[in-house]
Amino acid sequence: MDLTSLPAAMAQRLPRILADIEELVRCESPSADLAAVAASADVVARVGTRLVGSAPERIVIDGRAHLRWRLGDASRGAGLPRVLLLGHHDTVWPIGSLATHPFSVDDGVLRGPGCFDMKTGLVLALHTAAELRPCGVTILVTGDEEVGSRTSRELIEAEAAGCRAALVLEASADGGAVKTARKGTSMYRVRALGRAAHAGLEPERGVNATVELARQVLAVAGIADAGRGTTVTPTLLAAGRTLNTVPDDGAFDVDVRVWDDAEQARVDAAMRALAPATPGARLEVTGGPNRPALARSSSAALFDRASALAARLGLPPLEQAAVGGASDGNFTAGVGTPTLDGLGAVGGGAHADHEHVQVAELPGRAALLAALIHDLLNEAS
Repeated sequence: MDLTSLPAAMAQRLPRILADIEELVRCESPSADLAAVAASADVVARVGTRLVGSAPERIVIDGRAHLRWRLGDASRGAGLPRVLLLGHHDTVWPIGSLATHPFSVDDGVLRGPGCFDMKTGLVLALHTAAELRPCGVTILVTGDEEVGSRTSRELIEAEAAGCRAALVLEASADGGAVKTARKGTSMYRVRALGRAAHAGLEPERGVNATVELARQVLAVAGIADAGRGTTVTPTLLAAGRTLNTVPDDGAFDVDVRVWDDAEQARVDAAMRALAPATPGARLEVTGGPNRPALARSSSAALFDRASALAARLGLPPLEQAAVGGASDGNFTAGVGTPTLDGLGAVGGGAHADHEHVQVAELPGRAALLAALIHDLLNEAS
């Protein structure tokens, strides 16, 4: 295959790529709405079936829809290479967002809820597969990445195990940089249990859960270590039932981001060692590590390969970035599969009002992905 022909081939596909992105974006798919996620899976399946020539397996776990294509004989023997293309079709945008953030393409900028994170990446993966007709590729599209991949984690790890590479179609970092390192994540809930009492008549008989939570918020924030890049951030908080009652119950959530497993373990131990600071209060800490860190060592060889291919294709030099956000690429790296992330759309504004995709970058992104898949599958085993 003449890889240098790929940019032109993908440029010819651009009108169809844009139409397919529009079809996916117009089907809103907030993670918490299982019916919307199911409808989105129908749309992704329909677009993908048309492009790759076969229908996906529909895998429903706890009511949540995931899709898997195994192209050619993707489950063939261990001696032959396999490549996993990974993405998700759920978004953070609630139903009705199209009314305030309509799909549009103006002056080379594509907009719409979920376009950057990450429906454009899904379309690029499907068009790349249509162009290559590869044997040995699995395309896995999950429906719960934005809420922690609770139902899809085992599926992702099983598909990644033994693959030559996992290529993650999440959106790029600034300027089109691919993501070669990601922080690991942990999620906790800290609950304080006290004793209710009338706030005016006999507050001294109560055990104030709000006061206990205030003390614990400060303790939890103190677990962070800026020097190691470790963030421990108290987020959602709620306590009490009525304005004139000493609150007997309350809780807050905690978001943790770390660069390595040792820090994740340190934070976990510190969270579980929290003790009540208010006489009579009780404390419950639930949750724990959610995603391991994606270390640069997991992506270094793939980045070098992709950089060489970008030069061969006549594309601008490929840049790399380490980011605080996690993705399902953390899971593929965690099972030992070389992983390169951020191969999807170039643009910005993930989860924000200014979410957008740079249209001119789409053919080059698709060409690079196609070249990388071809190179990996045809490397001498």
